[in-house]
Amino acid sequence: MIGTWQRSLATAFLSILFTSVAALPAFAQQNEQQIIPPQTKSPAQKQPPSTKAPSESEELQQAIDRAGNDRAALVRNLEAFLKEYPEARQRPQIYRALVEASLQLRDSPRATDYAERIVALTPEDMSMTMLAIQLLERNGDEAALHRAINYSTRVLDYVDRTAAGEKSPKISKEEWEADQKRDRTNILVLRGGLSFKLHDYAAAQKDFRASMEIVPNALAGEKLGEIAELNKDLPGAIKEYARAFALADTSSSGANRREIRQKLGNVWRLAHGTDQGLGDYLLNAYDDSVAAADAPKPKRNAGAKDPYDFTLRKAPDGSPYALAEQKGKIVVLNFWATWCGPCRELEPHFEHVASQFQGMADIVFLAADCDEDESLVPPYLQEEKPRTTVVFADGLDTLLSVRSFPTIVILDRAGKIAYRTDGFDPDGVESELSNAVRHALAAQKENSETATHGAKSEL
Repeated sequence: MIGTWQRSLATAFLSILFTSVAALPAFAQQNEQQIIPPQTKSPAQKQPPSTKAPSESEELQQAIDRAGNDRAALVRNLEAFLKEYPEARQRPQIYRALVEASLQLRDSPRATDYAERIVALTPEDMSMTMLAIQLLERNGDEAALHRAINYSTRVLDYVDRTAAGEKSPKISKEEWEADQKRDRTNILVLRGGLSFKLHDYAAAQKDFRASMEIVPNALAGEKLGEIAELNKDLPGAIKEYARAFALADTSSSGANRREIRQKLGNVWRLAHGTDQGLGDYLLNAYDDSVAAADAPKPKRNAGAKDPYDFTLRKAPDGSPYALAEQKGKIVVLNFWATWCGPCRELEPHFEHVASQFQGMADIVFLAADCDEDESLVPPYLQEEKPRTTVVFADGLDTLLSVRSFPTIVILDRAGKIAYRTDGFDPDGVESELSNAVRHALAAQKENSETATHGAKSEL
């Protein structure tokens, strides 16, 4: 079931972070100090060299060294070590190494055993809990599936207990809430699928319906259709299959639209004796799902009327960038998108102009990305490596009526537009932009001096 998820949990605890075998020597040596009592010798008698039994950590190191790169030997050696030291303080790290090696050896039962041991030792380890669920679902018997359901409930409780105050500062509250919904949706589908395998259809149906209420999804819809069909509820099965078909993405590995279509067609013919009317029914189901998906979503900086009311995000990490902190400075904005060819052409010119004013505290150059799909930005930045600060536009482009790319806007110290150009002339952009920046700086200095003289004359 986990392999079918379209997206891992936003809190990142679904990422399985195994401790590499290469790192185990460091664990073996950690905090290990050999205290050797002083030896007293008689001047007339030589003591034979003392032989000291290897310590626990030294034996672990030897077990690792003897295995080399042989994963099967590593498993044997580590299990022999655990037999001799069943309460070894490095057990969590050793168990992780055994899980990793067992997966590489395709020994799922052993990997499952050690994954569950880690969960017993560190129940707060959600990544390993999720791995244990996956392994139990894939390879387990009825008792294993029941344990997997218990683990799923534990993960769901963990998500429910997570407070907004624990979120990363790199994401907004709206993003955090969306991720929480997605996490709960996926875990409910996961637990429902486990109950379905145990033929506990009432429990499965409850989880699938709860999942659909949070975020409508094809996986839960398809399973609800199967349950309705098993219960001989043909109208209910048609409804659920049609909704799943409308929600399914043909590029998704989570739900197979062709299979859903076959199930739907079969139930429709059982109910009506013919395929007639199915096409119209599907179109209506699709329209309903699209209307629900297109419901208004909260926008960043909604209600902001002034540029300095905006808090943007730095790309690609999403850390906040409050424009209010730049108030009183000249702000030069280059609005661009990854798919825009002229934007790529403008970038080196923009950076060259920015370098001319480098070190001046009262001017800021920002490259504001306007991509709808922000996942395109990190690889673009990795490839192009721009030298100016890159931020996500986060609605500032809408406020400033940016409708084409690239667009350059210069804001004066009051946040008013001092210069604007839509598109650019490659031969004259640098001189034109440099002159515009200097003009804005001169106007700022002139206004500052006027204000100072006015204040003196009043005295």
